[in-house]
Amino acid sequence: MRRNRLFRTALASLIFLVLPGLLICQDAPVVTAEKPVRVFVFPMNQQVDKGLWRITQTALEESEEWNADLILIRMNTYGGLVDMADSIRTKILYYPKPVWVYIDNNAASAGSLISIACDRIYMRPGANIGAATVVDQTGSVVPDKFQSYMRSTMRSTAEAHGKDTLISTSGDTVLKWKRDPKIAEAMVDPSVYIAGIIDTGKVLTMTTQEAIRWDYCEGEANSVEELLDQSDIGQYELREYKLTGIEKFIAILLSPAIQGILILLIIGGIYFELQTPGIGFPLIIAIMGALFYFAPLYLDGLAEHWEILLFIVGIVLLLVEIFALPGFGVAGISGIVLIITGLSLSLIENVLFDFSQIHLGKAVRSFAYVTLLVFLALIGSIWISSKLFTNSPFAWLALRRTAQREEGFVSSPADIRNLIGQEGEAFSILRPSGKVMVNGQVFDAVADTSWIEKGAKVVVVKQEASQIYVRKA
Repeated sequence: MRRNRLFRTALASLIFLVLPGLLICQDAPVVTAEKPVRVFVFPMNQQVDKGLWRITQTALEESEEWNADLILIRMNTYGGLVDMADSIRTKILYYPKPVWVYIDNNAASAGSLISIACDRIYMRPGANIGAATVVDQTGSVVPDKFQSYMRSTMRSTAEAHGKDTLISTSGDTVLKWKRDPKIAEAMVDPSVYIAGIIDTGKVLTMTTQEAIRWDYCEGEANSVEELLDQSDIGQYELREYKLTGIEKFIAILLSPAIQGILILLIIGGIYFELQTPGIGFPLIIAIMGALFYFAPLYLDGLAEHWEILLFIVGIVLLLVEIFALPGFGVAGISGIVLIITGLSLSLIENVLFDFSQIHLGKAVRSFAYVTLLVFLALIGSIWISSKLFTNSPFAWLALRRTAQREEGFVSSPADIRNLIGQEGEAFSILRPSGKVMVNGQVFDAVADTSWIEKGAKVVVVKQEASQIYVRKA
């Protein structure tokens, strides 16, 4: 009995203590804290070039630091460089977080390739996407070799998003591409025919409604905020990528047009510096041109230390050839080759000495581009120098009066002029310049035929511009 009484007392106490707590928990509301989705927005509202590729990399790094859940690209571009667009689309395809694009107005050419790489595409009313045929700088269509690569890239980018499982009207399960690769190819190739979409002879460009109809756009929105409100992400926190003044300046320096001008300034500055004694303004122009050319490429990860060193060694060899070695030989040619090589390799995205991921065509285009600019810079510098000091406001900078012998001016001492025909001895090795001893005096001399060893008998054959020329006796 006592044991039963204790059991009933314990059970009553348990009910008295626990039941109110259960009732309180039952009446209390369930509180859930929904974490807002972090959305990182950055613009693509310029030409697709190295500058935009650098902005993309920097923006994605900033989004990772902020721990963004979603990347949203705000696009408005007419296209640009195919290789840079390919780098951006590859970065997007393999990015671990979802990447959406909002086409604010245009996604033409290279912009369409980048858009197709994104997980979702949204467009403003009146926007366009397509027209991805590869053209050169003049707007002319390039050969089919390049079009073929672009067609394949567009198809593979569309295929990368996989297929959807659908149930047909007959009840069969079918697979359908989320983005039809044929439509992506039609943006490049005018020979592609798709019933109800595009006829042959035309390159496909889609409006917003057409892109929605053919599953190339998830929705229409007038702003980024409207896009996010109509999506399925719920609450969100928005952060926009802001370009700093330095980044804008670097983006300008990375444009092909500015890089071409900088190469012209480098070569032109060196040429004009060699035409004037001492260190002057042309050399400063050349140094500044080289700094603005290599610095953004180095920051962008394109220019390696050894590539910049090749350029510097090339300049040194060229100066040695001009000032130390008469004529133009191995040192001068090697210097020009190293200058062109350093400038060209800095445009190619290699890692140290690894060029396995570089397309041969891209490397050839880089070398051809730099070689052409160096040639144009030399021709232009020669032409400008010929015009600058004749019949121009700058003519007073040049010495116009000539020194006449009748006025007492001579080009060389009389003892040098009287040495022709006399014999002497090579005071040093002549290869081809060096020193000779004639009549007990040492003179600077140049071998007229080939190099002459020290101690060999020589004869003076001519004298030009305070310089005697000798050959073996």
